[in-house]
Amino acid sequence: MIYEGRLLKMRTQLDKPVKYFLPVNDDMIYLNEHLGKDVSLEFTGKINCIRCGAATSKSFNQGYCYKCFKTAPENDESVFNPELSKSQFGISRDMEWAEEHDLIDHYVYLSITSGIKVGVTRHHQIPTRWIDQGAMYAISIAKTPNRHIAGIIESYLKQHIADKTNWRNMLKDNLKEDVDLIDEKKRIVSLLHPELQKYALKDSQITEIVYPGDYVPDNVASVTFDKEKTIEGKLMRIKGQYLIFQDDTVLNIRKHAGYHVMFKV
Repeated sequence: MIYEGRLLKMRTQLDKPVKYFLPVNDDMIYLNEHLGKDVSLEFTGKINCIRCGAATSKSFNQGYCYKCFKTAPENDESVFNPELSKSQFGISRDMEWAEEHDLIDHYVYLSITSGIKVGVTRHHQIPTRWIDQGAMYAISIAKTPNRHIAGIIESYLKQHIADKTNWRNMLKDNLKEDVDLIDEKKRIVSLLHPELQKYALKDSQITEIVYPGDYVPDNVASVTFDKEKTIEGKLMRIKGQYLIFQDDTVLNIRKHAGYHVMFKV
């Protein structure tokens, strides 16, 4: 089968294993059923901004043209550094957008990807955020009424715990340490200032995430349409926003949002 159109980041549904869907224009390709099959993605040479639709020769921040990268609220500094959000003071690139994305409940969480890390996400992005990062386990530690406060908590905790994922180790299931998330949550919360501890959650439910395919690459070699017109191989596993092929090459789908491709099975 052949599908042609613009890529967007993979959609997911929490299950065991996670169900993955690849949007190509109006088609939603269920990728799990193509595991173990030869697939091909051929870049047509066209890239369109995922926000305004304008043609662009280069993609910025996973799918935007330069203008939207510099002006769209999706690319504001608070997206990358939540503690810098000023929407609670009525300051934002787009207050209507901020009311829907910043001035809503946020969660601070711990997850195990390449190791244990702390992060922030909007309430409606659980468990999507965890899946996109390739987390195998995750637990919410605090709930806040806006992005700024969640960012303050995360910023403080970054002094004691990592906030980044080593994507290579994540794809190889190479965990740095064996961690009890419940014990770690208790430890982390105890480090917070009392004014921040009031946002801590008593619930200690751990979410386990299982990814489709049991293939674990020995090494990983990232491939990109900026260097390769056609990326193909036997699809062995899907984790995070990556397709993992039998030759241990990996393709980050989210990085190529807005790229026009022909997807063949």
